[in-house]
Amino acid sequence: MKLLKTEQTLSQESIPLIEIPKPLDQLSESEIIRKACIGKLMTYTLNNLTSQFVDRGFQWLLPVALSQSTDPLWPDPGASIEKRIEVDIYGKRVRTTASMIIHKLIAASYAYPKLFILSPNIRIEKAERAKTGKHIYEFTQLDFEVKDASSKEIMRLVEDIICSLLKNLKRNMKDELTFLCRVDTLELPKRPFKVYDRKDLESKYGAEWEEAIAQETSDPVWVTNISREFYDFEDFKTGKWDNYDLFMPQYGEILSGAKREWTYEKILRKIERDNVDKNNYALVLKVAKQGKLKPTAGGGIGMERLLGWISGVKHIAETQPFPRVPGTVNEL
Repeated sequence: MKLLKTEQTLSQESIPLIEIPKPLDQLSESEIIRKACIGKLMTYTLNNLTSQFVDRGFQWLLPVALSQSTDPLWPDPGASIEKRIEVDIYGKRVRTTASMIIHKLIAASYAYPKLFILSPNIRIEKAERAKTGKHIYEFTQLDFEVKDASSKEIMRLVEDIICSLLKNLKRNMKDELTFLCRVDTLELPKRPFKVYDRKDLESKYGAEWEEAIAQETSDPVWVTNISREFYDFEDFKTGKWDNYDLFMPQYGEILSGAKREWTYEKILRKIERDNVDKNNYALVLKVAKQGKLKPTAGGGIGMERLLGWISGVKHIAETQPFPRVPGTVNEL
């Protein structure tokens, strides 16, 4: 893998114009055939990944759509949320799921030491993100969590799963990959994947390091030590975060994960430091205070981004039967 271009070089390059994906009823005959082809790859990918998790002893949990407690998405610098959707039900204020991270921490601590969920996430992105090709306001995450696991164990697990998926795709979905011109360009990556520290990338590329690493790498790479929400493990002595994001060439981050915080004092301190409303995380604090929150590690794979990379689409909403492009609301 090579990282050659500088931040200045990247800023001088023109940003390609990305066409906004159209709803099904507006597609031409050839576009419908292409959409169906991408759908077959999604079906195969979902079947392969879920089977791999089940074969490794993971329990498959059902998702939650409404909850009092969901991901605060703060102070993650990558978040760009225009509004949160909240409703009153049964005398309580609930939110649509932004991610099931809080549910995973509780579930893994109590009854499901190895779990995964195909979790719908709703994040109303700002409309200007429509043409990045990487953002949608509804997406599905393959969320997973493992009790008493380390970051390295999770990273190796992900590498095994991704490489096995790609190997099987190239063997069993050759016609579809050929149709999408990906049969030769979709290569099996070497393991272990390269690992970069976020601070080193910031020093080299500045604030736009995420775009730089995505454009410059020819292989999947890990980026660690990313300042994020209170539930990711942070070493107060060194200031380093024990977390990891997986970046794919051109498509950027497709997975976000971490070792988790589990002690009451640290969780409370970080919630208060970040000005997060602790009333929204009362159960996590209660369970942690009782010593019932256990050490876990895990992550979430964005299925549309993963399939976008696999199929080579220009906009990840192309992988959705009903595109969810920021700033656009279709009838279906």
